[in-house]
Amino acid sequence: MRLNRRAYQAVTLAAAEGGVSVRLDDKDLTTPGGRALILPNRALAEAIAAEWAAQEATIRPETMPLTQLAATALDRIAPERAGIAKAVLAYGGTDLLCYRADAPADLAQRQSAAWQPLLDWAETRLGARLIPTPGILAIAQPPASLAALAAHLDRLDIWRLSAVQAATAASGSLILALALAEGRIDGAGLFTLCQLDETYQAERWGETEEAKPRRDALAADLAAAARFLDLLR
Repeated sequence: MRLNRRAYQAVTLAAAEGGVSVRLDDKDLTTPGGRALILPNRALAEAIAAEWAAQEATIRPETMPLTQLAATALDRIAPERAGIAKAVLAYGGTDLLCYRADAPADLAQRQSAAWQPLLDWAETRLGARLIPTPGILAIAQPPASLAALAAHLDRLDIWRLSAVQAATAASGSLILALALAEGRIDGAGLFTLCQLDETYQAERWGETEEAKPRRDALAADLAAAARFLDLLR
């Protein structure tokens, strides 16, 4: 069901084959691709129903991030899973956490202190040892590590892969996104870690008017991915 203006009164839940559906009056909610929006559990269905119930006269999709993540899972992840997993895996080869500043020294130290524990976690928990390097020139990561990350992505269902894909693309780090999915960090922590360089620059030179809205939008996107994952647990 695709709407531009709110034409429904009640938002309810109903049992459906394979999960829980959201109903707007007497109609089941569908994705933009026309698929039935059947959620895997009641907690996520209730949160998505709340997004629809909160809409006023005009439907504002940007205020419904959980709905968007669920629709992405059904419309994009499910039919294109292999291609999307491959695109997400590519971030592992150029992961943000691996590219460190060679100067100034205090930034390099801050990066190492914040990022290295996550790389150590990825090696221990995921079997993926990624090599950090100073500077921005790309280096090749161990094929066995990338294979381990690919295997981990393959084990994610479409719902979790949707959130991991969103968090990876937003943050530039597959390791941070997987740490979020595994409960190693939360959404606020992910934002702090992926914005470490930007925060450092803002501390030194101040934050520009253009940067704040972008950072706020990024924080909101990561918080939505984190909440989506929490609701799946």
